[in-house]
Amino acid sequence: MTDQVGYDGFEFKHNPEVDFADNPEPRVPLLLLLDVSYSMSGKPIEELNDGLRVLEEQIRGDSLASKRVEIGIVTFGPVETKQEFVGAMSFQAPTLTPQGNTPMGSAIAQAVGMVHERKQVYRDNGVKYYRPWIFLITDGAPTDSWHEAASLVREGEASKKFAFFAIGVQGADMDTLGKISSRAPLPLQGLNFRELFMWLSSSLQSVSQSVPGTEVSLESPAGWAAV
Repeated sequence: MTDQVGYDGFEFKHNPEVDFADNPEPRVPLLLLLDVSYSMSGKPIEELNDGLRVLEEQIRGDSLASKRVEIGIVTFGPVETKQEFVGAMSFQAPTLTPQGNTPMGSAIAQAVGMVHERKQVYRDNGVKYYRPWIFLITDGAPTDSWHEAASLVREGEASKKFAFFAIGVQGADMDTLGKISSRAPLPLQGLNFRELFMWLSSSLQSVSQSVPGTEVSLESPAGWAAV
């Protein structure tokens, strides 16, 4: 199975079978679902970009997590696959710019589809994997229909297809996020994106050190969440 990956205007073949042959470690897939609508303009998008760079540095700095963690990014406003799943050592934090509105429902559906496809790639190549994480960050409310997306999230959580986390930046519609996510959404304290992504990196490192299929106790989010 191959896919086309664009790079600086050129295209090259990316062959996941080669990656898995070189690195047969179990994979920890993380899908970041990021709100880049105009309401994130200014300091919020700057801090979000800074947090992504922190994630890149922290994951690369852990010898085991760097072999196991894979990161994909879907942004919304409009919905765009910003980064197909790549290994931590190949991941480069993008610089996001604000645009559009908040089509959260469509973005969630796309994220769930990407996770499903990536899991199939693992199975096709005989690679073990941990339960994928979908990590939603938003400062607004959906501007499209979200009820079907909520059903996808809750069915996926109930059948342990993935774990879904919702983080609300100041201004987010926490009530709607609570109807979408099985887990209670967490409000970000101020613009503590650096602390959030440090926690996320630490959590992924803990997961990557465990046995696939086992539950891992995560650190308290008190350092970045307004709880």
